[in-house]
Amino acid sequence: MMNKRLIITFLIFAVISARAQQKIIQLYPGAAPGSQSWTWDEKRLDSNLWHTPVVYNVTHPSLTVFTPDPSNNAGTAVIVCPGGGFQALSIKSEGTDVAQWLAKKGLTAFVLKYRLMHSLTDDPTMEQKTKPAKQTKEDARKVIPLGIADTRQAIAYVRKHALEYGISPSRIVIVGFSAGGTMAASSAYKYTAENKPDYVAPIYAYMPQELQSTIAADAPPMFLVAASDDQFALGPHSVDLYNKWIASKHSAELHLYARGGHGFGMRKQNIPTDNWIDRFGDWLNLEGLLKPIDPKVTAAMEKAKLLESQQDWQNLRRYAAANSQVPPPAPNEKRVVFLGNSITDSWINADSSFFSGKPYYDRGISGQTSPQMLVRFRQDVINLKPAVVLILAGINDIAENTGPSKLEDVFGNIVSMAQLAQTAHIKVVLSSVLPSNHFPWRPSIIPTEKVIQLNRMIKDYADKNGIVYLDYYSAMVDNEKGLPKSLSADGVHPNLAGYKIMEPLAEKAIGEALKRKN
Repeated sequence: MMNKRLIITFLIFAVISARAQQKIIQLYPGAAPGSQSWTWDEKRLDSNLWHTPVVYNVTHPSLTVFTPDPSNNAGTAVIVCPGGGFQALSIKSEGTDVAQWLAKKGLTAFVLKYRLMHSLTDDPTMEQKTKPAKQTKEDARKVIPLGIADTRQAIAYVRKHALEYGISPSRIVIVGFSAGGTMAASSAYKYTAENKPDYVAPIYAYMPQELQSTIAADAPPMFLVAASDDQFALGPHSVDLYNKWIASKHSAELHLYARGGHGFGMRKQNIPTDNWIDRFGDWLNLEGLLKPIDPKVTAAMEKAKLLESQQDWQNLRRYAAANSQVPPPAPNEKRVVFLGNSITDSWINADSSFFSGKPYYDRGISGQTSPQMLVRFRQDVINLKPAVVLILAGINDIAENTGPSKLEDVFGNIVSMAQLAQTAHIKVVLSSVLPSNHFPWRPSIIPTEKVIQLNRMIKDYADKNGIVYLDYYSAMVDNEKGLPKSLSADGVHPNLAGYKIMEPLAEKAIGEALKRKN
């Protein structure tokens, strides 16, 4: 049993790791309800008509977390919904730039990627410009309910996991821009206790009458911003919301600028709209959301967090609901479970087409080490009755995410998982650790040689025991024994190009495993 000091140490490591890796959370464990047939891949375009990076073809909604310095944590969460006409997401100007500003203020920001129209080209900004208005309206009509569902799911996730991030479950703000403003404003209607936002901030939002309904008696305070010269004439939408909120005796604040156009976000135009974010900060401060939670409440939250970590250190809750819905394998079904850490966890977001239409189950959990995977092996692997399991573990152990560990112990955990699988008549694929020569979240540790040594141990065991060894390392390593920039943004986690190298290797290994007798 872990003692209290070890548990607290683990929590500190987990917080540092989550902050540095910019944790990405999948809102649904598999395909999002209502879009199970979508097979296109999420992509990013930095150079475009909007002159700001965009993300498009989102099929697997997610939250990217930006946490404040722990010493400056106000205990308030802000969900950020970028806009983009339901065709794309202005991910920087209306997403990450906003989140970084909020984190500096002591707020925990979650950038939401919600489902969008399917872009048929590689330039969604041009596609939006040239698409007939009638078609745009029809496409938007179909996708808006899905985006709203994603928004409600995001609020529910943040409230459910409030303790994990040191935030109050009653201090959840949602801010959205343009189409993202539709998401934010819609969340202020027809909510439940689980997905109700505590504060709402639609910024130059699109919010027509058909998306509105009765304003509840406990509707959240609202902060609105727009420009009178908005190219899409959306200023009146903000005025309409403001008037209705005030008429229904609810708190509201409106800033309507003479100039600014549409989509100004965090861009600098050297006009008053440049300072809208400061006015937003003033409003947050007026509502008491920049002031740290009462110390007594904080102490109670920390105690609850400690208790929660003791009870679910291995994070069995993550896939519990999803696992309960997995049916028994169909006749001749060759089900495959991918077990791992953030590299596995992010795979389905980076390339959803790899998993679509196949009996593949992603069971990765960001930040996890091999002992955590070993403890949840029965729930997240054996009970799903797969034909094959791909085990990818070890890099977070080397990074000491849950404290120092010997390579022999890490290797032993991987062997134990393989043995459990074989006992359950599951074919095993043991994956190499991906190359890495540094950790952005743990710069004092140089992992290069430990990665090589652990891979050698895994390969030797696999060869001696007739198990398939999946060698990602050799296919991806550069001349500095790390992941090249073309395959990874941080030297640890693969990008889409990296996953495209991994995928045929994984499928070949699965095929080889299915042919083996043991």
